[in-house]
Amino acid sequence: MSKKNIIPIFVPHLGCPNDCVFCNQKKITAVSTNVSTEDVYSIIEEYLGYFKDKKNIEVAFYGGSFTAIDQNIQRELLTVIKEYKKKKIISEIRISTRPDCIDNEVLDILKFYLVDTIELGVQSLDENVLNRSNRGHDSSCVYRASKLIKEYGFNLGLQQMLGLPGDTLEKSLYTAREFIKIDPDFVRIYPTLVIKETQLLKDLENGLYSALTLEEAVNMSKEVLKVYIINNIPVIRIGLQPTDNIQLNKDVVTGPFHPSIRQLVEGEILFEVLKNYFNDLKVEDGVLSIFASGKNISSLSGQKGTIKRKITDALNLKRLKLREKNIGNENLILNYNNLEKEIKILDFITLERTCI
Repeated sequence: MSKKNIIPIFVPHLGCPNDCVFCNQKKITAVSTNVSTEDVYSIIEEYLGYFKDKKNIEVAFYGGSFTAIDQNIQRELLTVIKEYKKKKIISEIRISTRPDCIDNEVLDILKFYLVDTIELGVQSLDENVLNRSNRGHDSSCVYRASKLIKEYGFNLGLQQMLGLPGDTLEKSLYTAREFIKIDPDFVRIYPTLVIKETQLLKDLENGLYSALTLEEAVNMSKEVLKVYIINNIPVIRIGLQPTDNIQLNKDVVTGPFHPSIRQLVEGEILFEVLKNYFNDLKVEDGVLSIFASGKNISSLSGQKGTIKRKITDALNLKRLKLREKNIGNENLILNYNNLEKEIKILDFITLERTCI
């Protein structure tokens, strides 16, 4: 499948009926004004000029809860994009919203304007976490909204946050297991960051909240990601997209920010896979060669070679050779003891006991 070319349109806090403790969409999106139909035209034309490949183009609304916007504004914005889709200039339309801003009337409008995908900012399905995060709804509306979206034939995406007030690894794994039951088309995982001008920052300053460390966030993300991998649910993103403002000591005050956090997480998973495979085996001459996709080679190496060193130490190797090979992201080829073994990564992923 060819990679999507995404045209982002930001609607910061536009329509959102609630102030969650972690949220400041003006900071997260770096946009502080509402978007007009003229803006939409301009943004689309600008991005169309950038794209060399004019196929598989998606327009995506980010930021505020799109379906909570005044319906007249929704229609105005979607009318512009619908015309591009009818002319086959763009192929897909995606919106993001809250679970409590979905009903039949809303979905009828989105269907009329040819929207393809609806992402729900669920964040957690633990009632205590939802309450302490001031989400303004309970978990039941997530199940109702998800069911309705799927009945209408939309693609469904779910967003999960880790490390919210009151959250634990067990609660995050519970949310992941419940997501599996809902059966979305994809998931995003966001370790919680403390952003300027949020209630979460005030709670942090008053000693009412402790942010995850990077190590804690990587570990939680690893365990949650394994649940989705085993259940064949695509995770299309881990962590907020870095921007000029989404950086530590800028709009991110503290928290597990890392521009390549997904690579850290996947590196730890691959480290576990190799430990599990070699649990009862020994590399006799201490030399192991691993052939893998470019993506997996980067993860196996890790930031500044950290994962490579962990593998070398754990398996008592003299030398570890990492070689790129066109074999896809699902397998690894291992050369050791004059043997060559191709293994499925999935076969050597183990879950926390709380997931079983």
